Amino acid sequence: MSGELSDKTVVLFDGVCGFCDATVQFLLRHDPGGRFRFAPLQGPTAHAILARHGKDAADLDTVYVVERCGTPGEQLRARSQAALHCASLLGWPWKMAGVARIIPPAMLDAAYDLFARYRYRVFGRHDACMIPTPDVRERFLE
Repeated sequence: MSGELSDKTVVLFDGVCGFCDATVQFLLRHDPGGRFRFAPLQGPTAHAILARHGKDAADLDTVYVVERCGTPGEQLRARSQAALHCASLLGWPWKMAGVARIIPPAMLDAAYDLFARYRYRVFGRHDACMIPTPDVRERFLE
């Protein structure tokens, strides 16, 4: 896994969350170069990555972004910092979200946590993880 993902950005997301699914679809549409890879928090890939970092994969309220996956320099970002990192990789106008970095991370994460608490009520919850279409299947990890 290390060689094939070391130059990709791996997004670990709640596979049954309606908002998370919409976010993955958004990233797919705005990433024609194929930099992003996706793995549901409910799957073995996310469990293995999070175990390396001492994180609980059962915490479905957190999105994670992994850079240099499987290498000694692997870096894990969580919550608001993960979301801002994804936006920064998309280019104009999405990278403008980076101005939010002037806000202390604790405040950004508090807003993230509030949103995460109500996301199922607002955006719904699926019975199962999404099944990727054949044209993007190679961008999804188990």
